[in-house]
Amino acid sequence: MITELGHFALILAFLVAIVQSVVPLVGAAKRWPGWMALAEPAANAQFLLTAFSFAALTYAFVTSDFSVELVVLNSHSLKPMLYKVSGVWGNHEGSMLLWVLILTLFGACASWFGGNLPPTLRARVLAVQSAIAVAFFAFIIFTSNPFLRLAMPPMDGQDLNPLLQDPGLAFHPPFLYLGYVGLSMTFSFAVAALIEGRVDAAWGRWVRPWTLAAWLFLTIGIALGSWWAYYELGWGGFWFWDPVENASFMPWLIAAALLHSAIVVEKREALKSWTILLAIMAFGFSLIGTFIVRSGVITSVHAFANDPERGVFILMILAVFMGGALTLYAARASVMEAKGIFSMVSRESALVMNNILLAVSCFVVFIGTIWPLVAELAMGRKLSVGAPFFNMAFTPFMVVLALLLPLGAIMPWKRARIARSFKPLIPALVLALSVMGLAWAIQTERTLLGPIGMFLGTWLVAGAAVDLWSRTGKGGFARLKRLPRADWGKAVSHAGVGIVFLGVSGLMAWEQEDIRVVQIGERFEIAGFTLSLDRVEEVEGANYLSTMGWVTIRKGDRVISVVNPEKRVYPVARMPTTEAGIDNGFLRDVYVVIGDEQAGGGYAVRSYYKPLANWIWGGSILMAFGGLLSLSDRRHRVAAGARKTKAVGVPAE
Repeated sequence: MITELGHFALILAFLVAIVQSVVPLVGAAKRWPGWMALAEPAANAQFLLTAFSFAALTYAFVTSDFSVELVVLNSHSLKPMLYKVSGVWGNHEGSMLLWVLILTLFGACASWFGGNLPPTLRARVLAVQSAIAVAFFAFIIFTSNPFLRLAMPPMDGQDLNPLLQDPGLAFHPPFLYLGYVGLSMTFSFAVAALIEGRVDAAWGRWVRPWTLAAWLFLTIGIALGSWWAYYELGWGGFWFWDPVENASFMPWLIAAALLHSAIVVEKREALKSWTILLAIMAFGFSLIGTFIVRSGVITSVHAFANDPERGVFILMILAVFMGGALTLYAARASVMEAKGIFSMVSRESALVMNNILLAVSCFVVFIGTIWPLVAELAMGRKLSVGAPFFNMAFTPFMVVLALLLPLGAIMPWKRARIARSFKPLIPALVLALSVMGLAWAIQTERTLLGPIGMFLGTWLVAGAAVDLWSRTGKGGFARLKRLPRADWGKAVSHAGVGIVFLGVSGLMAWEQEDIRVVQIGERFEIAGFTLSLDRVEEVEGANYLSTMGWVTIRKGDRVISVVNPEKRVYPVARMPTTEAGIDNGFLRDVYVVIGDEQAGGGYAVRSYYKPLANWIWGGSILMAFGGLLSLSDRRHRVAAGARKTKAVGVPAE
């Protein structure tokens, strides 16, 4: 009965979304307050109905209701409770229900926290957001119904994909979706502003918090996915340039560009046209990512579905919303005329360069991701684009961005002098060069990647510190405590980027690897550490069987730690997984993977020495924390309060 109620609530939410996408738009055009006011209760009702539907599906998973087909395909009665819950979104249908739940949550948040918006703009934002919801409700109801019943329920389920039975993957999709779907709000604000015929500094202030929230969640989601790949897949890497990884990275890059561009709109009323385009394209790349994951056109370990019919439906959604928004963008070009004037050397110009580098790097990732599909369709050739292409084509843009970022952040608005702006950064440059020289001196006959990465990372961190200190004027530490949270957030996020640079360059430049067959009790060395395989036992888990090793890690005669690499087999899913044994340290990881028992005795063992590995995720946490600091700035909560009660703008023509 609860399952049927969940299905009914989903259909009812679909009908509410249709009403919300039409009535407020007409009301805004006609200036009818009652029709515009309908948007807020409709947004709340839509969210509550979708939340009930999602709760009903979760209840079916938690109680192991095997009369529901989706539960049979993605759960098992012996599965730990965490993975019963995460199994709700560990499949195509359930993940799409989570998608629309978050979509309606953002719509409800716009009604809860949109009191400072002019009534016409608020009504149009909520209507556009609901129109997106209509498309995805239709997608779920007509192609991906999660509430299908089985006439003859089995005694037990087929289990969730073992790769997804991990804490990292339990929390990775919700955060990623909060970022993906959060960008729908930037799209809704952009389209609503174009309909309204007004793009100004107030619009820039309104759209920034939503962009910042989406970027923050995307950062956490991508970091969780990278961390999971590092310790779960057993290959020792943190990024594979997999198509689905790229699908989340592309909107992250565009969202980062949009964040910086919206600042220029807010402060200087310049770059309006470019900012609106970025707001449209950010959500466009989220839809492209959805297509990649769910259409089956590109094979990936992360893919949810392999159904061309669903892919065509998503392509139609992409074509309608992107085509409609870009057509409106072209028609409203006159309302996006820039007012602010700035010189070639200014913070505005630095932000333009920042936007160009981020947008072009996103385009490079897009080309590399989609090219195999284009080659197969156009030329009948099967091609693969791997890490060498992305490293060669993408890295130069990030190097230039890292070089320019500290200088651009410290430049004044409107007009600047390079020599004067650069002067406070001289200590940061000296420190960065010193770290680069130290890295060069320590390594012998190694790649330049390490020293250059050390320079760039230190330059970014030190530059962020100088930027923060420069805002104190003569107030010193007392003034530092009173700086706005947005200033702290910017500095912390930029420092986080620098720490990620340090981690990536250190890991890629100085990683060491050892692969061998190891007998029980045998010792071997890697990077000054002595490892010994003490014993291997067969261990039974809740729903898996494990071949678990005990590996002792020593430094000289001192025992550092004992790690337990595993090779698991899930009998129900008939699928093996690898669990790496990792000794985490501030400056390095020692990473061990155990393989199959060999015919001549012993076990295949791969071990790695990974310098600065944890700095990658530590830097990501800092970036997200910086975004949270900026989001908590009170100026975002009181933005444009003076225009709260007055309806402004021009009616749609």
